[in-house]
Amino acid sequence: MPFIVYLQKVKQIYLIMLNIKKGRLLISEPSLNDKTFFKSVVLITHHTNDESIGLVLNQGTKIQLNTILDDVPLIDLPVYIGGPVARNTIQFIHNVGNIVPNTQEITEGLYWGGDFNTILELMSKKVITKDQIRFFAGYSGWGEYQLNNEVKENSWIVHEANINLCMQYSTDRLWSDLIKTKHTKYAIWTNMPKDPSLN
Repeated sequence: MPFIVYLQKVKQIYLIMLNIKKGRLLISEPSLNDKTFFKSVVLITHHTNDESIGLVLNQGTKIQLNTILDDVPLIDLPVYIGGPVARNTIQFIHNVGNIVPNTQEITEGLYWGGDFNTILELMSKKVITKDQIRFFAGYSGWGEYQLNNEVKENSWIVHEANINLCMQYSTDRLWSDLIKTKHTKYAIWTNMPKDPSLN
């Protein structure tokens, strides 16, 4: 391999690794051939060379948290599909990491996980409201360098995240609104249904 080509490849991989980190969003490319992630927006909650973990922000369900877990003091807490891995587990993101033990900061003001008993207690005291926390069944996971390779293969667009965007209970419009901020070549895809044969 010519040295200049080698340097270009190293630079490309380095830029990918710089772009992918916790607190970033992954916007699925319109051509991504995976029904699980079609038109999905994933918040990266953890990223190293060994593994990456994220939560799909825009796959809603009709399930409420208090229908699957006992002792949940708040009603009207929708559960989203966080990804295909371990769907029998509950993940959550929130903006009250300063009062919840064992939580992990994702980006400024946004946190992942923590002591669930504390969460329930704070809910019962109305310290935490439904607008301050989001729940997910399962998560999305990638192995060693897998996510870096998928971004390199143009399966994902990496996008800056912010707390307001991540805490919105958006389902239908989130992907379309974000993809519209990207290259004009994506515009034709924004109104495309999950099953193109339905057109």
